[in-house]
Amino acid sequence: MKVLDGIKKYGSEYIKPLIIALVFAMAGSIFTIIGPSQLSKITDLISQGLFSKINLNQVMQIVVLLGIIYVAAAVASYGQGFIMATITQRFTQKLRTKITEKINHLPLQYFDTHNEGDTLSRVTNDLDTVGQSLNQSLGLLVSAITLLLGSIVMMFTTNIKLGFTAVLSVIIGFALTILLISKSQKFFYNQQNKLADVSGYLEEIYAGHDVVKTYNYTDQAKKEFTQMNNELQTNVWKSQFLSGIMQPLMNFIGNFGYVMVSVVGAILVLNNQTTIGVIVAFMIYVRLFTQPLSQITQAFTSLQSAQAAMRRVFDFLGEKEVPDDEQKQAISGAKGNVEFDHVDFGYLPGQKIIKDFTMKAKAGQKIAIVGPTGSGKTTTVNLLMRFYDLNGGKISIDGIDIEDLQRSNVREQFDMVLQEAWIFEDTVRNNLVYNQENVTDDQIKAATKAVDLDHFIETLPNGYDTVLDDSVSLSVGQKQLLTIARALIRNAPMLILDEATSSVDTRTEEQIQKAMDLLMKGRTSFVIAHRLSTIKNADMILVVKDGEIIERGTHDQLMAQNGFYTNMYNSQFTK
Repeated sequence: MKVLDGIKKYGSEYIKPLIIALVFAMAGSIFTIIGPSQLSKITDLISQGLFSKINLNQVMQIVVLLGIIYVAAAVASYGQGFIMATITQRFTQKLRTKITEKINHLPLQYFDTHNEGDTLSRVTNDLDTVGQSLNQSLGLLVSAITLLLGSIVMMFTTNIKLGFTAVLSVIIGFALTILLISKSQKFFYNQQNKLADVSGYLEEIYAGHDVVKTYNYTDQAKKEFTQMNNELQTNVWKSQFLSGIMQPLMNFIGNFGYVMVSVVGAILVLNNQTTIGVIVAFMIYVRLFTQPLSQITQAFTSLQSAQAAMRRVFDFLGEKEVPDDEQKQAISGAKGNVEFDHVDFGYLPGQKIIKDFTMKAKAGQKIAIVGPTGSGKTTTVNLLMRFYDLNGGKISIDGIDIEDLQRSNVREQFDMVLQEAWIFEDTVRNNLVYNQENVTDDQIKAATKAVDLDHFIETLPNGYDTVLDDSVSLSVGQKQLLTIARALIRNAPMLILDEATSSVDTRTEEQIQKAMDLLMKGRTSFVIAHRLSTIKNADMILVVKDGEIIERGTHDQLMAQNGFYTNMYNSQFTK
């Protein structure tokens, strides 16, 4: 999405207050420009009074007028700053909210194909850059342009010769500034991208710190980080260098303008072609003329950062969403009859991961899906949950095609216990009743007692109100039991267990297996298992290889076939 299109789409409501802020900025600059002409009059009155008598009344009138002018300029500048700070922060707040909403509407495929750190960088680094840059730059830019144009008008109306002298002395610097701005744009964009790369890499390394240490990958990680950090530093240095040399350049040009006005002005005074008051006014005009050039360069530099950041934010907001399906039907109290009817699926066009997948699960049955890594087991579950849409065939719940159901409604029919137990930093109670309403303490305690976790929770400092942060040490098994208890409380009609015991020891596995048996009682359950001993009692075992069901039946039936399942099962007990 283009930056201007994004601003129109997400920032249109802020146009009116923005215009008011810019009017305030212009007004403040106009008042500032008027001031030197009054100073010129005071100087001339005092100069003339040196040889006669100073008209103090007239001087005081001008002084009062000057005071009013500068107070009005201050009020206008304050108003502009207040309005700009308000609308920029509300704009970034809105973008942050839109990004959060976008994350909730993006398909799972997006997160499978994009770096997590890059997404986080758009929410944090890029949005902070947008807010700070717009707040500091827009008002400054308008104010500076007004000062620039106004000072030019005032200079030429006051004295044409001195006006040409001042303008010509700084026009070269302005041309160099525009050249530098055009050259530095790509470095600002690269800077934001490299910052996202570094953020993403650090997030991965810190999240997998134990693995990095275990595999002695520390030195290689340092090398990779150093390379990425150097690339970031190079782009930051180039962008900041090009923007940094603008200030010294403008200072030199400004000083050169002072010298030229002083020399030409002295000649004109000696020739009685102007007055000292005009020279004093022009010295201020030169400052007002060169200062905006410097401010304009700073504003453009800052706006370039904002533009690069907004492009990344708007690109994310422009990603293709999962279509809204609120108008579709919803079911309640599903029995749990599930059917896969000749399902085909591939993550990429022309590439099939699931091929002609057909099976029926009756309400209350336990269906186990086994097979080698990459055979499509987890993909099958993702299709059942409508994380992805099918390429062919259909999946139905209680005879209703899931594509005719709301996605949220489909997911309400399932509880999930995954290999990696997800526990967030909140109380034990809130972790257990996650997004559930009207859950009683008795229900919570019954669920934790069922999974034999109640005693452990009661030994925590604040029991069920203990916040699960870094100060509370939970084993992998305890985390998994918490997620099972969470599923017990939710009590959805169907259940998905994806390698739920693969990360624990044998003894903990037995404890978790008992909890899962309780969890599966009376529910249609789909179990993806690595340890085949845990699914011997399944009503049906589907053996999947290369996205196809190659064998199906109970454990005894499959063992009797002496086929692929038998080899898999025996290999787990062969030393």
